Amino acid sequence: MSAGGDGNSAYGHRTFKRSKSHFTDRITADGQDGWPVEAGRYRLVVSRACPWASRTLVSRRLLGLEDAVSLAVADPVQDDRSWRFTLDPDGRDPVLGIRYLSEAYDRRETDYPGGVSVPAVVDVPSGKLVTNDYQQITLDFATEWAALHRPGAPDLYPRALRDEIDSVMADVYEDVNNGVYRAGFATDQEEYEEACTGVFRRLELLVPRLARQRYLVGDTITEADIRLFTTLVRFDAVYHGHFKCNRWKLAENEVLWAYVRDLYQTPGFGDTVDFDHIKRHYYQVHTGINPTRVVPLGPDLSGWLTAHHREQLGGRPFGDGTPPGPVRAEEEIPAVGRP
Repeated sequence: MSAGGDGNSAYGHRTFKRSKSHFTDRITADGQDGWPVEAGRYRLVVSRACPWASRTLVSRRLLGLEDAVSLAVADPVQDDRSWRFTLDPDGRDPVLGIRYLSEAYDRRETDYPGGVSVPAVVDVPSGKLVTNDYQQITLDFATEWAALHRPGAPDLYPRALRDEIDSVMADVYEDVNNGVYRAGFATDQEEYEEACTGVFRRLELLVPRLARQRYLVGDTITEADIRLFTTLVRFDAVYHGHFKCNRWKLAENEVLWAYVRDLYQTPGFGDTVDFDHIKRHYYQVHTGINPTRVVPLGPDLSGWLTAHHREQLGGRPFGDGTPPGPVRAEEEIPAVGRP
């Protein structure tokens, strides 16, 4: 199990370093890597605790890919073999028939030396891992899978805005998405202070942008919002205390707190978030940071459902499209994991 707990990270004596995805094959419309887009062929394996995997949950919901790509949800608490399917009957994924995600990795590459990470896309017929490229999977969902999108699906990666989206996402990744981990797993004061300062510097730079416009790029939800959301939604629950990113809570920043509540209350975002899984994973798996494995009772989640008034900034969440339909019953978040 990797240091980051999400399966694609490592740290040494001084510096936390997130490992690159090893399996970077792409599933494309033309099948150029040998993996063609095909409804029902692939299974998406996630942990609802993991922010990198949660991007795929939001994208899949917004684009209406539930029928095209089935979903496997791993136990938020790993053991020494990493992600496991103990939430399923008999501790096996009912489609893949495996107990551990590592089995799909082994079928792809025996004795693979890297971590077992989520999100992962598995080829159901062969049981082999296809990709664990968390940076590319959602971009391909938005573009290569277009023929299988639901009617009214939003354009999450509009061609005319891609340069700006990529630039925003690069800064957010370096300082925020990965920055909270660098702070949390720092092994000396200097390393921690550098990372923590970077997190809040970037958040403060985002405030003026989000004070004048509802979404990060353009007037609709894009991939950039998905990637920022999955870190912000975890901020007060785990990153503020557990990772020591505690200069201020998100709930104390009027603009960012309103922005993330706006997204949380948008169909496709909050209905994928399980705060119970999030808290239990971070506080029980990261024993180097929290050796007692005690999970805190707070913070109070009721604020997530309060009015945000972001609609006053205009914007059209789904552009010319429509919201996704109701969450399918088997994918609903249990009451313990939501406000």
